[in-house]
Amino acid sequence: MTLKNGVIGSSYTVSSLDLDLVTMRRLEALGLTKGTKVRILNRNRVGSVILMVRGSRLALGSKIAGAILTKEASA
Repeated sequence: MTLKNGVIGSSYTVSSLDLDLVTMRRLEALGLTKGTKVRILNRNRVGSVILMVRGSRLALGSKIAGAILTKEASA
């Protein structure tokens, strides 16, 4: 499942990022790496997603959110 398809209020663990190197490095600098737990706070109709990542809010566009593969976070 990708972040773009996630359910609002649910928590996920990032399993892989299928993005170009520059974008991956930027997300790493913001704390979004493989194995990171994220919670989806909101999503709009065009696919943008607002996440809670390591205590900070992060907004991602549809294309980037669709390229981040996740799995459900274990409780």
